[in-house]
Parts: sequence; C-alpha cells; structure tokens
Amino acid sequence: MNSLQKVAMVFLLLMQPTLATAGQVNIYSYRQPELIEPLLEAFTAQTGINTRVLNLKDGMVERLKAEGRNSPADVILTVDIGRLIDLKTSGVTQPVISDTIEANIPPQYRDLENNWFGLTMRARVVFASRERVAQNQITYAELADPKWAGRICTRSGQHSYNIGLFASIIAHEGEAAAQEWLEGLKENLARKPTGNDRAQAQAIFSGECDLALGNTYYVGLMRNNEQNPEQKEWEASMKVLFPNAEDRGTHINISGMAMAAYAPNRDNALALMEFLASPYAQEIYGELVYEYPLKEDATPSAVVNSFGKLVPDTLALEEIASLRAAASLLVDKVGFNN
Repeated sequence: MNSLQKVAMVFLLLMQPTLATAGQVNIYSYRQPELIEPLLEAFTAQTGINTRVLNLKDGMVERLKAEGRNSPADVILTVDIGRLIDLKTSGVTQPVISDTIEANIPPQYRDLENNWFGLTMRARVVFASRERVAQNQITYAELADPKWAGRICTRSGQHSYNIGLFASIIAHEGEAAAQEWLEGLKENLARKPTGNDRAQAQAIFSGECDLALGNTYYVGLMRNNEQNPEQKEWEASMKVLFPNAEDRGTHINISGMAMAAYAPNRDNALALMEFLASPYAQEIYGELVYEYPLKEDATPSAVVNSFGKLVPDTLALEEIASLRAAASLLVDKVGFNN
C-alpha cells in the first residue's frame, strides 16, 4: 500500500464510525483543499459545522460507487458540466429540494431533477496577442477564417474544455456547419494541439501564435502566480476577447456541487449546499478560483472584472452536454489532433 492509499484509508476510517455525527460534513472535492479552505472556514464560522475534505481529482465516480451505502461522502464538489452529469447518471447523487438554492442558482445552471447545482462559471474565450492583434472583438466563427492561418493555438480537441465549446457550436449551428467550422479552425492552427491553457498563453508570449483558446480563470492564475513569475509575463502579453459578446454570448462552463446518494450527515450537507449557493459564498468562491458568480447580483472579484464583461451564452448546459459525444466524434472525424 503506497502513501496516498494509506492517507485515503486513514481518512475513511476516521469518518466512517461517525456516520451520523452532528456538527460535521464530509466533502469529496475535485478541487484542491487549499482552493476552497477559506470558503469552508467561513461556513464553519457561520454554522459551527466542521468540514472534512478528501481531494479526488481522479476516480471520484468509481470510488463513490465502490463505497456504496458505506460512503462517508456528504457533498461532492467538482468542475465541468460533463462531470456533474456523469455523477448523476452514475447514480451517486440524490435530488435536493431547497428554496434557498433555487433562489440563488439560475435554472439554466442546475439539473432539471435537482441532482446537481452550479456555483461559479468560467468562459471559453480567446487569448490574443496585445502586440500583434489589433481587434478587440471576435466571434467563434471567425476562428475558421483563413486570415488566421497558422496563427491559432489550442490544447487537445478532445479535452473536456474544448469538447464543451465544440458541442455548443453544434447546438447553435448544427452538426454539418460545426464540422465545416472545425475543419477551418484546424487549418488555422499554428501547431499540433498540445499542452494546457497556460501553454497557449506561453505560445502567444513567444510569438508562436497570435490567438489561443483558453478559460478565463487561467488569466487570474497566471497574473498572480508568485511561484512561477514567468507566467505573469505570459499573461501580460495577451488580452482577453469574449467571442460573440455582441450576439448570442460566450460559451461558459461551471463548477458545481451535488449531495452524495447516501450522505450520512444529510442535514449538514444541505446546510453547506445552501451556504455555497448564497451570493456571499459565490463571491468568495469566485474570488478564490478566479471565476464568475452565477447569481446576477453577486459581484465578481476585481481581478475577474478586469478580464472584461462576460455575456454568457444562454443555452442550457444540459443541452450542450448532450452533444459532447457528437463533438468528440467530430474531433476525430476531421483529424483535429493530427
């Protein structure tokens, strides 16, 4: 048994004997604990309920299914609409009925059957060179324009961030038009899709490309990266363009939450979920992870506001998610990653 397995075993043993203990809520989180720790401290200060977090970036669904009714998990925190829907379809969540949550989370950002709820959103935008790109507006359609030939970078077309965007193109334009667009985008790539969103910013800084697809929160992560200060230079070399800001809006994705199917501390889990849905918590969470709150009257952080005004696409996320498989097939069909 390796050290990580030992840590997980100790965590499970510590929590399981107190399955119905008042004053505690157990969280399985895709995000690292330090990113949400201030938020959970605020919850404990407000309610007196203690929190325990297990970071599960990989294998969350498999673990929850294996634990079954013996799982100590109360609340699940994750990112990406695909992961949230996967949690529901895998049977590891339960419906939550709460007037408080419904009042704070707009309907397009929550499950129709109340199995998951969004908390914050990020946008799939265009990073553009400040030095070499004069325009300050763009559309997704324009990324297939031959004028950008050899000037665009992106990560793998099969990455969930891009699959979500491509699925939204199918939803808006139809599959045939989406394929034609994807072929045009491929022809404009400066290099084989590779790296993460930060690597695309680095490529703009180095002059390898002029435009790149990226998520908004990476801008904040790079701008305030004290451990790797070179990333501050990457971020400073680019500006953020919000595609389709003048019409249908920019494609967005969400971080979200769900109640575990067999939550042993259900009342505490509900208290945490209602707290996380509040405008106050959305603002804290958004500031910690450089994302936008979902509630319209919640205020984004100064850093997030500096990215520019986000006009989100109003398509229901479940509609986009239903087209992710079709988007993945298109990526392979046009040989996008080749």
